[in-house]
Amino acid sequence: MLAGQCPLDHDGHLVAPNDILAQVDQVIANATAALAAARAGPKDVVRSVIYVVSDDPRALSSVWNRLTGSSIDAAFTTASTLLGVAALGCELAR
Repeated sequence: MLAGQCPLDHDGHLVAPNDILAQVDQVIANATAALAAARAGPKDVVRSVIYVVSDDPRALSSVWNRLTGSSIDAAFTTASTLLGVAALGCELAR
């Protein structure tokens, strides 16, 4: 299982606090690295749930488009859900 891919850099700092797409790019990089460490790739993902701190449909759509247009797009060809939420645990812990 691969879980908790927050937009954090190698030092644990939140990337681009006001740029949701830059944060998506960091999540993509983190997920790619985690999958590779498990000797897996996007095609090995069987289900994904994406949580985004936003209630703006345009922002949520932008995130989905960025993910499905990325190097890990194959991960979203199976059961996938994208949800807007009020906060994420990695943000609350700061």
